Amino acid sequence: MESNELLTILEQLERDKGIEKKVLIEAVESAVASAAKKLWTVDKNEEVRAVLDTRTGRITAYAGTQEIRSGEFGRIAAQTAKQVVIQKIREAEKNVVFNEYQVRIGEIISGGIYRFERGNIIVDLGKAEAYIPKKEQSPKEEFRQGDRIRACVLDVKRDAKGPQIILSRANPGFVKKLFQLEVPEIYEGIVEIKSIARDVGERTKIAVYSKDEKVDCVGACVGMRGSRVKNIVSELQGEKIDIVRYSSDIKEYIQAALSPAEISQIQLNYDVKKANIIVADDQLSLAIGKHGQNVRLASQLVGWDLDLFSSDQWKQLQEQQAQPQQETSARTQEKEQPAEPAGNIQSLPGIGEKLTAQLLQAGFDTLEKIAGADMESLTQIKGLGEVKANKIIEEAKNLIKKG
Repeated sequence: MESNELLTILEQLERDKGIEKKVLIEAVESAVASAAKKLWTVDKNEEVRAVLDTRTGRITAYAGTQEIRSGEFGRIAAQTAKQVVIQKIREAEKNVVFNEYQVRIGEIISGGIYRFERGNIIVDLGKAEAYIPKKEQSPKEEFRQGDRIRACVLDVKRDAKGPQIILSRANPGFVKKLFQLEVPEIYEGIVEIKSIARDVGERTKIAVYSKDEKVDCVGACVGMRGSRVKNIVSELQGEKIDIVRYSSDIKEYIQAALSPAEISQIQLNYDVKKANIIVADDQLSLAIGKHGQNVRLASQLVGWDLDLFSSDQWKQLQEQQAQPQQETSARTQEKEQPAEPAGNIQSLPGIGEKLTAQLLQAGFDTLEKIAGADMESLTQIKGLGEVKANKIIEEAKNLIKKG
């Protein structure tokens, strides 16, 4: 490499690759100095440095203040400078690719499937290669070598081999970007995507809100005859999409998120963001969804824990919660009132006024009748299960023995 040629190359690198000439000169001088120190014996305490003349392109090496002269130096310096230039070109190209895709994180890009490697899909982007890790793929999608594929840029990392561009088709952001591309109202900011919950390959719930009262946010996303959402479903190879109307009223929002199930009642606990949802018995399986998918996605979408109950389940739960309170009240009354005679059913511990009245109404007005009763007769009394009935019979027998 001629001296003038080196200067020309350095200037071209500065123009084309955006590397400052000063940085390039320092890199060449450092590399040549290092090579000179290995080739010639110098005192270990002496500093070896190289100087590139920016007018002539000539490189000179010094050990301390003394110039190192050698017939081989010109060849060694030229070879070293060439290696530095090649290295800097590669680094510059890597930086260009890194910077280009770093600013595109979250965007959708497309490329051709180049190969499959240990479950990863390697994508040719033209200027660079990217890959879709197995965990960022939909288990329901199938691709072949040569197929065109779209994915969102998840991350870009620096690596010795070059920038690692990581793509995703499983990230909820991929669906969000598809809606932005497909729905002009979202792209223009009229309709806002408030939240997304996704079960990759199966179903996505997306909550949308319109900033313009004249624009129907759900209708805008669905499109004429469902054209817009159909295009997105097609891109996701059949993944179902529920478009939910966002509401600042949490009850309305939960109702929409659990659609198509109809809700009878909602009880909210704002402190822990938890809601008890009561639905008709025939709506429970619809609200839960296949393998709990509907309620799970609805919970993720609204950001609340949702507990589902059928009407019967909720009624039983309320009765169970009321029972300990009745027993506590009965025990308090027992302490305040004198003990009943042994033969009186009011002397049975753990039964309240309501249950006492039900026993009397059913004809169990003495301890003897209760002690001799069969389980089937007692459990016909509303709210009295086998465990409670068995306990009452045993208590009646004990009181008779004591009496």
